[in-house]
Amino acid sequence: MKLSDKLKYLREVEGSLRGLGRAMTQQELVRAIAAEMESPISQSYLSQIESGTRPHLTNTTRLLLAKFFKVHPGYLVEDPEGYHAELLSDIRTQEEKLDLWLIAGSDRFRRDPELCRALRAVAMYKDSRSSLLLLESVLETPVLMERLLEILRPHEHEKAHEKAQALGQRKAARSNGKARTTRNSVK
Repeated sequence: MKLSDKLKYLREVEGSLRGLGRAMTQQELVRAIAAEMESPISQSYLSQIESGTRPHLTNTTRLLLAKFFKVHPGYLVEDPEGYHAELLSDIRTQEEKLDLWLIAGSDRFRRDPELCRALRAVAMYKDSRSSLLLLESVLETPVLMERLLEILRPHEHEKAHEKAQALGQRKAARSNGKARTTRNSVK
């Protein structure tokens, strides 16, 4: 934030604190400083600061304004280019937490190198949250999941297909066994 913007902001806050419901004018600020502080400041000097004509304050003026506005003198300097006073956004922080969680999870699955590698790949992707949301969408569409496995990982698709068939046969066998038990109970 530029020094000129900070000074305008402070006039606005001060006007609100003094019950004006608006920013103090430069002239009102000059009068208040003259009345409440030990040394005055001119309206033309304030105008030069706010217009950017005078980009820096003297140390005496900085201390005077800091004392009047009750801010740290370090606040009354221009921020370096690219500086942001706000904290990281929640999404960015959330993204970092997710990445750390994925990396920790990959360490737990070291014995399964493929799964470990997959978790790390998601964590290292620039937007791991979006990649997991995309995976959710793929999983919610079983036909798409089957087709992607068939194309991208044909060997795993065959294994998954064999497992599904075996599971289906076991379920069918259990159902037949229950049906026989039920028929025997009825007799």
